[in-house]
Order: sequence, then structure tokens, then C-alpha cells
Amino acid sequence: MSHDNKTLNNPDRRDFLKVSLGLALTSTGGVSVMSLAAAEASGTLNAYVQINADGSITIYAPNPEVGQGVNTSLPMIVAEELDANWDEVVCEAAPIAQHYGMQFAGGSLSTPMRWDELRKVGATARTMLVQAAAQEWGVSQDALSTRSSMVLHAPTGRATHYKNLVSRASLLAVPAEGSVVLKTPDQYQLLGNRVVNASAEHIATGQPIFGIDAKTPGMVYASFVKCPAIGGVAKSANLDEIKALPGIIDAFLIEGTPGPYNFDIRESYTTQSGVAIVAKDTWSTFKARASLDVDWDLSAASKDNTRDIEAQALKALAEGKVDEEIERVGNVDDAFANAAITADATYTTDFVSHAQLEPQGVLVSAATGKVEVWTSSQTPVFITANLAKLLSVSPKEITVHQVRGGGGFGRRLSNEYVFEAALISRKVGAPVKLQWKREDDMAFDYFRAPTYYRLQGAVAQDGQLTGWKNLLAAASADGKKANYGASYRPFDFPGKVIKNVLIEQSFVPSQTPTGAWRAPISNVYAFAEQSFIAELAHATGQDHEAFLLNAIGHQGHIQEDDPASLNTTRAHAVIKAATRAAGWGRELKEGRGLGLAFFLSHAGHIAEVAEVSVEGKSITVHDVWVAADVGQVINQSGLENQLQGSVIDGLSTLAAQSISVVNGAVVESNFDKYPLLRMPQSPRVHVDVLNSGYSPTGAGEPALPPLAPAVCNAVFNACGQRIRSLPISKEGFTVV
Repeated sequence: MSHDNKTLNNPDRRDFLKVSLGLALTSTGGVSVMSLAAAEASGTLNAYVQINADGSITIYAPNPEVGQGVNTSLPMIVAEELDANWDEVVCEAAPIAQHYGMQFAGGSLSTPMRWDELRKVGATARTMLVQAAAQEWGVSQDALSTRSSMVLHAPTGRATHYKNLVSRASLLAVPAEGSVVLKTPDQYQLLGNRVVNASAEHIATGQPIFGIDAKTPGMVYASFVKCPAIGGVAKSANLDEIKALPGIIDAFLIEGTPGPYNFDIRESYTTQSGVAIVAKDTWSTFKARASLDVDWDLSAASKDNTRDIEAQALKALAEGKVDEEIERVGNVDDAFANAAITADATYTTDFVSHAQLEPQGVLVSAATGKVEVWTSSQTPVFITANLAKLLSVSPKEITVHQVRGGGGFGRRLSNEYVFEAALISRKVGAPVKLQWKREDDMAFDYFRAPTYYRLQGAVAQDGQLTGWKNLLAAASADGKKANYGASYRPFDFPGKVIKNVLIEQSFVPSQTPTGAWRAPISNVYAFAEQSFIAELAHATGQDHEAFLLNAIGHQGHIQEDDPASLNTTRAHAVIKAATRAAGWGRELKEGRGLGLAFFLSHAGHIAEVAEVSVEGKSITVHDVWVAADVGQVINQSGLENQLQGSVIDGLSTLAAQSISVVNGAVVESNFDKYPLLRMPQSPRVHVDVLNSGYSPTGAGEPALPPLAPAVCNAVFNACGQRIRSLPISKEGFTVV
């Protein structure tokens, strides 16, 4: 069974082959699948695939690597269709170039957006190599086959390695689309297997492969100090005193843009005001910060206090204040008027930080008209145009290098640190390595937005969920629209499943910057929705699994024209797989409980069951069972890594992570006040992957949203206490 996924900017297939793919001889005597248009325009070869004279095969991954494994999985797609010997494959990050399309990492889109494209890349190269062999041997192309980087002719027993066919293949025209045959899943030899991450050895041995490791001759080091109250402006500072300190080369003000910043990853190239400190090494810049005395103008700065934001939000929910209607289906008033049982509960979540382990850092050389950037950005594709505007240079004079990022989770979607470094480099006339401290990363994040939900449900006499209300209070800087990630988007459930639905929104003022945080919106809404489903099941005396399955229904695809929509068959399958693996319904010791949750996020159907024990307010999460349907598996070990990592990240965030703001400034500054989950607290994570035959979806995000409700539902079943706030430390609970 085969199902096509929609991809971003997917061109006509024939145009793709004519414009996007070509064959050219490389300087090493290899063959490259590359952009003919780019080659004709620039005279350079920007390859996906390079078959070298020594038989090695370099395959370039076009999308940034920030720990999600695309440096391995994307080349695997090409290698499968190429019939390459994986032991001979070298995985490299592709150059940042227009012909590679949307080079970004976010929304779990790297795999689905590249799936069709990279299969064609590999298959087209394989076809041309076969054609070259057929010409050389004077045999029919149909009589040839490929395996492990070899072209084979069974009737005569002849065989040759791809490297020997490079010269002849490079002279061939791109095959017509109909002659390029993609494999069917039953023919896959590489996809679906466990493959070691291409960077595993370098990571384990501490090789310099991350953004923080970038170097270039003549570079200096910089730190950039911004106003603690977000959006404040530096009026003056003790610059002469700072310049006199050991190792310091220069110190100066950067004017920047007053006021809190907004999450704009495509167009914005603004920076905050602050003080740049440039030195011979990073330590000198950090040490000098302790002596820095800045006079800040706070007139445009944020005045936020998180306690006030939460109080106003809860007041708005309690009073039923509505500023915007988001979705209305059926007649909600009738559903509640005729209900046998109704329920009403309020759920809250706090600001949280991305807390990626590698703080923001970048190397920029902008001393002359030519600009060079080494960055671990998730959106390197947007850097060139914006940097050209900032520095008033031609985009052709800018080169951006992809470097591996030490975690991203959405934080590296924004490139403001690149622009800071560029301004500093232009000022000092040398390449600049700008390194943020952990405290900078915490204080100047684009935080996950706090959200507040008042959910109401109506259950009819026959036990059917017939009515659903959601009034949410969302942070808003202007009172007209919600800040990024604070709003609600219509989900297939409940909007296209429950007969009577009303979603409304109230705005509360907040200037604290928010942005995309792993599984945006789903990461908080799933907690409220799936916890409330459990509440409704309990209120009606029904088994949670049975109530959830019944609420989802059996419609198949909710939207037949959208493969990413909720598929109830797939949903039922993962729910049943997770509960079966966990032994749902088995007897447990007193103080121990199982909790269930399901959510569709980023086209991934994921169900999770958590087993916990509770003593007083101490919670131990023993096991989490994950059943996942993300379509065709590319790299089984990479997929398992992402699913397990999502559970750990979700539990870490659930436990005690919260960002508080006082007078516009972030209070938490490091992991002592913003704790990460420790190894002894980590549960056993069991993964069951269901292969439904659909095209692949991403796996970096969809397993995180169900974790919090699964754990909190398990806590209720263990001790009878319902948790309605994240982190759970707000209600006195700890994970031990």
C-alpha cells in the first residue's frame, strides 16, 4: 500500500527532472546529481551524490542537523534508490544553496518534504549508471541490475563498480521520467534497518563538529550583553574601563532596536541593543562582563510579571471573557442542555525555555564586502537575504556553512545571534566568534508560551461525548492576536470528530517573546485535552481506553485529500498497541497506576501509556510504552532515538521546568533553577513502531505531546489526585 504525502513547494515531476537534476563530472572523476540551473549560472557543482574515483560515495544531506538524525536518514533515502553500498557512503552536510530548496529543520518536515525528491535523486543516478553500463557492454539495459554499488549482467556474469562508469554516465542526458522506476517498499534493502548515526564516532570521541567548534584564521572572540529587562536600550557603559582589562581588544555599544523582539524567522534581521565585548579569547570576554556597568533605558522594555499574566488569564477564564471565536461546530448549547453528565476543568502551563545543551554561538567574517558564516542554525536558508540587507552587501557575496547543532527544538530557527556577530565583525574588522553564555540563552530565548484552558465536556445518556467547549486565555502583545505558540489552531479532534464544538479565545497582555518550541501548540494543548478526556471517562464510569476510542470514532481519514489529517484507523491501532504492551487493565499494587494518552502531532499518530507509583507527593515514572505510526521507517535506530528522547524531554519539562519573569526580566539563569531530568529519574521507554504503509512523517516532535497527560493520568489512577498544571512542581509534586 502506498500513500503520497504533500511536500513543500513540490514542483511538477517532469520539471523536477529537467531543472533540478543533472549529471556532471567532478574534479575527482566522480559523478554528481546536481542542479543544472545552478551549474549553468555559477559554474560550480552543487551535488547531492558524488561517486569518487576510490569507490567511496559522498551523499549530501540538504537539511540542518540538530540532533534529529537527518545527517544519516536523508542520505539513506538516496542510497536506497541508488543501490549504494552503505559501508562506502560518506554523509556530509550540503552547502547552503538555492537549488537545494528549503534548507531548514523544523516542524518534523525534513523527511516528508524530501522523501520524493531524494528517492528520485538516487533512482535517476542509478538509471544513468545502468545506461552507461549497457552502452559500454553493448547489452540491453533491461538485462542489467544493481546491487551494493555495482552494475550486474547476469547472463554473462559481468559486474563493475559504479566508479568505473562515471565518465560515460556523465555524458548522458537526464532520463525521461517514465524510465526512472522507484523501488517499492518490499524491495528496500537499507530503509527500515538500524543504522548507526553517521556522526556517532565523532560525537563519542569529542571531535570538533558542532557550531561552537568553528574556527577560521585571524578570528577574535566576542560576548554581547543585553538588557535584563527584555527590550531595554544601552545608553552608556564604562567602556574605557572594560577596554583596559587583560585580553580585551574592544568594547562598544550596539544601538539595536528598542522594545521586545518578535519571532520572525523569515524576514527579520533586527538585533537588540547592548554592549559588545571583543577579546583574544572567550574567557576574557566572560570575565570582563563582571566589571561591566551599563546605564539602561527601560522606557521601551517589557514590564511583564508572570504572576500577573497567570492571574489575569485565570480571571478571564472564570468570567468567560471572550475576545475571539476560533471554531464552532453544531449546537453546543443543546448538547450541554441535554447531557447526562458534564464536566468543567481548567488547565495551565508556564513559560519554558528551549534549554538546548549548546548555547547560541556563531562565527562570522564580515570585515570586508565578502561575508562568511559558520552556524548551526535551523534556518540557514533565510540567513543570506537578511544578512545582505543588514550589511548592505550583495547576497552573492555571502557564504553560509552548515555546522551540526547541539540541540535545537525550535530555538535555532531564529538567527538574531548571527546578525549580532555580523555587526560586531564589521565594527572590529575581523572574523568574530560570538558565544552566548547559558545565562544569555535562558534570558533571551523565544519561550514556549504559557497557555490556560477551560475545558467543558458534555456526555449523553448513552455515554457518547456529544459536546466540547474550550475557552483559552492566550498571551498577546497587542490584544488583537495571540503571541506565537500561545493560540490554538483547529485540530481534527475534536473539531471534525465531535458533533458540537465551540473554541473561543481571550487575550491577556504579555510582551515576553515566544516562539516555536518542540511540537508547537500540541506540546501544551495535548496535556489539557488528553487529561480532560480521562476526566470525562472517569466521570461517566467508563474505561479510559474504551471512552477514548469511542470519542475518536471510526471514520478513517478525517480529510481524504490530506494524508496528514487524523486517520482513526491508525489512531485506534496505536492506542491498542500501547495499551496491549503495557497490560492495560491488569491489577496493580496500591499507589501504582497506568495512564493513557493519544495525540496526532506533525502527522505522527502516537499513543503512550505510563506506569507510575506515588508516595505522598513523590512520583516515580517506571515505564513508558510508546506506539508510533509515522509511516515508512527510514532508520529504525534513529526513529527509536527520537521517540525515546521525546519521552525524556517531555518528562523533564513536566517535572519542574518553568520560566518566571519579574519586571520584564527572566529570573531563571541556569540549570540550578531550571533542572533537567537526571538519569536516575528516567523511565524505561518501550517503543513499538507500526508500519502502516504511508509515506514517512517526521519523528522529532510527535511523541512529546502525549507524555505529560499519560503521566498525569497515571498519577490520578495511582493516588486519586488530578494534576491540572505544568510543571507538576506547581502542585507540590516531584519526579524521583
